[in-house]
Amino acid sequence: MKENNIDKPKEKIEGKYMSSVKVGSKGQIVIPKEARELFNIEPGDTLVLLADVERGIAIQKFDMFQKLSDQAFGKNRI
Repeated sequence: MKENNIDKPKEKIEGKYMSSVKVGSKGQIVIPKEARELFNIEPGDTLVLLADVERGIAIQKFDMFQKLSDQAFGKNRI
């Protein structure tokens, strides 16, 4: 298997991660282990995909999105 021609960083920067992923035939991607660990993403977690033609694609854990949504719409959780 041929490696990408992208140089891997020589040192890790705390709280940062960058990688490339390939889209499979079913449109799926695999979130690399390092990114899953960084954001505490576990099997079964629900993620929200946000897409904007000009700004790109973002993936966020649902619980964080729910908190932001609740704040934006004034919904208080007990």
